[in-house]
Amino acid sequence: MAESWSFLDTFETDFRPLVVIELAKGTKEETIEWLTKRIADKKTSGGAQLMVKPLVTENGNQSIYLIGASHLRLLLGAETVGLVKECHDNSMRTFTYSSRKTFKDFADDNHNFLTMAECQYIIKHELENLRAKDEKMIPGYPQAKLYPGKSIVLVRRLLTSGILIQIFPLHDREELKKLCHSWYGRVKVGYQPLDEIRCYFGETIALYFGFLEYFTFALIPMAVIGIPYYVFAWEDYDKYVMFATFNLLWSTVILEVWKRICAIMTYRWGTLLMKRQFEEPRPGFHGVLGINPITGREEPVYSSIKRQIRIYLVSLPFVCLCLYFSLYVMMIYFDLEKWALDYHEENESTFSSLMLFVPSIIYAVVIEIMNRIYRYAAEFLTSWENHRLESSYQNHLILKVLVFNFLNCFASLFYIAFVLFDMKLLRQSLATLLITSQILNQFAESLLPYWLQKRHKKRMKKHVCSLKTDMDLPLVEQVNLEKEMGTYFGTFDDYLELFLQFGYVSLFSCVYPLAAIFAVLNNITEIYSDALKMCRVYKRPFAEPTANIGVWQLAFETMSVISVVTNCILIGMSPQVNALFPDSKTDLILTVALVEHLVLAMKFIMAFVIPDKPRDIQMKLAKLEFESLEALKQQQMKLAAESLKE
Repeated sequence: MAESWSFLDTFETDFRPLVVIELAKGTKEETIEWLTKRIADKKTSGGAQLMVKPLVTENGNQSIYLIGASHLRLLLGAETVGLVKECHDNSMRTFTYSSRKTFKDFADDNHNFLTMAECQYIIKHELENLRAKDEKMIPGYPQAKLYPGKSIVLVRRLLTSGILIQIFPLHDREELKKLCHSWYGRVKVGYQPLDEIRCYFGETIALYFGFLEYFTFALIPMAVIGIPYYVFAWEDYDKYVMFATFNLLWSTVILEVWKRICAIMTYRWGTLLMKRQFEEPRPGFHGVLGINPITGREEPVYSSIKRQIRIYLVSLPFVCLCLYFSLYVMMIYFDLEKWALDYHEENESTFSSLMLFVPSIIYAVVIEIMNRIYRYAAEFLTSWENHRLESSYQNHLILKVLVFNFLNCFASLFYIAFVLFDMKLLRQSLATLLITSQILNQFAESLLPYWLQKRHKKRMKKHVCSLKTDMDLPLVEQVNLEKEMGTYFGTFDDYLELFLQFGYVSLFSCVYPLAAIFAVLNNITEIYSDALKMCRVYKRPFAEPTANIGVWQLAFETMSVISVVTNCILIGMSPQVNALFPDSKTDLILTVALVEHLVLAMKFIMAFVIPDKPRDIQMKLAKLEFESLEALKQQQMKLAAESLKE
């Protein structure tokens, strides 16, 4: 770093609270004093050099602390985390304090150069990198062992010891009000304010809403084409061949085009250029004390053989057992379908016609319940497997959840299509499962939490108004309201919902063309409900820089490959295609397999031909790489010249 941390001896007098730390009530004074001192200590002394201020309640309890930082401290932190900002020449470069004057909108008195989300991300980074020095235990808690180099704020030890309750970033009420108005405050036809969402919530949240918006627009051609097929050719499955063919090309093109749009957005935001940080052990990782061969630091070490044993001898059998149970429930559903059909044939009434939909509705509700219960079990198992890195933990969790959700949601449709060969029942089941799951998700994820939050907010306001405190009452009210809000655990469930929706639309599109229409309608309401959820229901999440949607891109691409297989088989099952091979079913199967391979080859060729990044961004990235290599070369030549002089 060009500048030394020693010139940060003084802070600005203005204190802007950015992050809240809540400690357990009754936390020992020596523990609080030690923790706050470590947060406020200079970097040269092993601290974070941040500002700490207690939020005193009416009874004098100091369990809540506000964390802030000076403008200078945040600028140096921006260099530490490798934030990328726009320069005066419109290029994107990694921010350095020494070259701060070359960046657009920078001024010594401009405290808005860094967004509030970036400031909170910097503070989170500094807190997570606080390490024990010579302490062997947390003062006041001898059972909470520490060792040199161990992160001391967000580690499992502080949480399990009951010292740290939670840490979260504060909302900016004025900025939030503006964002709410432009985002969901009025019903309008137009794009979301993704740049404003990114500035307030960070790149991960903004990318999700960008993908949701893009996916909704991408569904419109499918929805428009599906309407005439529904109106004019409902029972004529032969006419769905063209629709299925269009779907196969559509599912490939939209995913490849999304990569380009994602690259454009993340380049503009700077995250496409951010260097990947060295990944530290996740807070939940535990093991015997050992030496990391890469960093040379002491940290927990856990045998990979033990982890593999847990995965293959415990987790895998458990997942298989859950899959078997899911199939067992599916067979019960088919028994209910048979009962409903027999009842309708005996009575032939309006009531009996409605009863035909009851088994599918019950099954859809059971699917949602099973998915949520399994999710908790998968999280417990993945945590028990004791993965060292957060990325490894997330990948194993996503794999478990995707496999179960795919089988749980789509197994009955595959069974109806390829075992029962009942296209009418397939269409009915697909429609019922899709619509019911959308209604349940909207209620469980947005409407119910919003209603509960409104009730809690009324009670909390009455309580806060009765407080006798010398602090700024709006701040006390805000902190007390936000600390009781639900915690947003990331975009996992949101992407999972879109993934399953993509499966309903793409896997059996030739049977139920209206699936895309219901998906569009759901996504339009999803945009507004998710925006409401982020702004009013949950605590503000910490910003997380990201350059893409991660493993979900691979998940969607895998689903599109599976859709090629299912649609090709459905086309091969049509009477029109069967009529072309009246004497040999073997020729039919071979022809369908050949067509399926050709379509897959076309998909992979299209994926190869369509660049992931637009040409202009490729040129900008190449230019930056060339300049960095030239700068490194000049530096090496300068060092060589100085050594020759000596």
